[in-house]
Amino acid sequence: MLHPLKSSRSSKLSGTVTVPGDKSISHRSLMLASQAIGTSHICGLLEGDDVIATADALRKLGVNVTRQENGDWVVEGVGVGGLSEAEDVLDMGNAGTGTRLMMGLVATYPYTTIFTGDNSLKSRPMARITKPLEQMGVEFEAREGCRLPLSVKGTSDIMPIEYEQEVASAQVKSAILLAGLNTAGVTTVIEPVPTRDHTELMLKGFGADIEVIENKDGSRRISINGHPDLRAMDIKVPGDPSSAAFLVVAALIIPDSDIVIENICVNPLRTGLYATLKEMGAEIEFTNERVQAGEKVADLRVKYSQLKGITVPASRAPSMIDEYPILAVAASVASGKTTMLGLEELKVKESNRLQAIADGLEVSGVEFDLGADSLTVTGGDVKGGGKVKTHLDHRIAMAFLILGMVAKEPVIVDDGNMINTSFPGFVDLVNGIGGKISDV
Repeated sequence: MLHPLKSSRSSKLSGTVTVPGDKSISHRSLMLASQAIGTSHICGLLEGDDVIATADALRKLGVNVTRQENGDWVVEGVGVGGLSEAEDVLDMGNAGTGTRLMMGLVATYPYTTIFTGDNSLKSRPMARITKPLEQMGVEFEAREGCRLPLSVKGTSDIMPIEYEQEVASAQVKSAILLAGLNTAGVTTVIEPVPTRDHTELMLKGFGADIEVIENKDGSRRISINGHPDLRAMDIKVPGDPSSAAFLVVAALIIPDSDIVIENICVNPLRTGLYATLKEMGAEIEFTNERVQAGEKVADLRVKYSQLKGITVPASRAPSMIDEYPILAVAASVASGKTTMLGLEELKVKESNRLQAIADGLEVSGVEFDLGADSLTVTGGDVKGGGKVKTHLDHRIAMAFLILGMVAKEPVIVDDGNMINTSFPGFVDLVNGIGGKISDV
């Protein structure tokens, strides 16, 4: 059943809030804890549908994963090479990250693992993951276009590789490194520009022998020695900067707003949006900065700001790939034009996210120009009044609900169910600080 939502023009936002745990770190916490010897405790895990799908998949692979009454999660690790063959298909729901990383995790086992998911996940291409894993000796069977349902037939004769990525992708890098855990020898990934490094940081925390070399041309060489004895650890998952982004932009574009968002991951490879917004004139302050489990964390103080259009370079895309929908919303009210370059990756997200952003802007009365891998938005008064097709994409749904909070007429999104994949409680939280989001 679809669950359409309506967002209406809001007055100022105020208050102190927290957002759910970081999705990227949550997926990796569960997977790497499963590969350790001993019991790991995870505090602050995102309990969205995507991460729950990863937890369920690990259970089918023989890992004891439980949620305690206090909200913490406990993972009893089976060690590197200790996963069991699943007796059933792994249904990953909408979890693109979970699927791609899990494919790497199971690739080194001499049995077949079958992945499926919802209609959105089954439409997404997986070839960029299968290509390097095939070089390691793994076999795949998939639907046309390398789409789910997909089977992974691993091998006990897995071979280490040195893989140079053509396009920077943290998911591809992570899948290879996870496969490298259970591969004798050294497995290496070379990425043209740095992408989010949660996998590397967490592998190091669990005790893996991993080396990261920064090259003079800006590329990075990441190498991992196979068959390490990983040690269990306790993890505190910080708030997701991609989820916080929706509240940040809402506060920036609604007059007189002033909010604090506590405990947010501010890993430098995840803060491209905040750097971009500051260039646009945003008043965003990082306070109470600290380090948790190797990740930089801070509280964010955000105040209403008069934004101006800028050009966002393609080189920044890896550090903010999930934030372009909400950046397009900020650009819709900024003075002048905002041009976003290097957006090819958006075409293979939960939807063709680039086209979905353009379609949403069009029905909302926002002027834009769409290129093959770029988007230019001309800011001004937002008319609103349209119905946005979300294409089962949680970030499209949340972004255009924020746009409705500054539009002259309410904005409707056709379905809000999938918001729970990354941000359970989004509507209540936004309304709690002054938003006006309601059922249709």
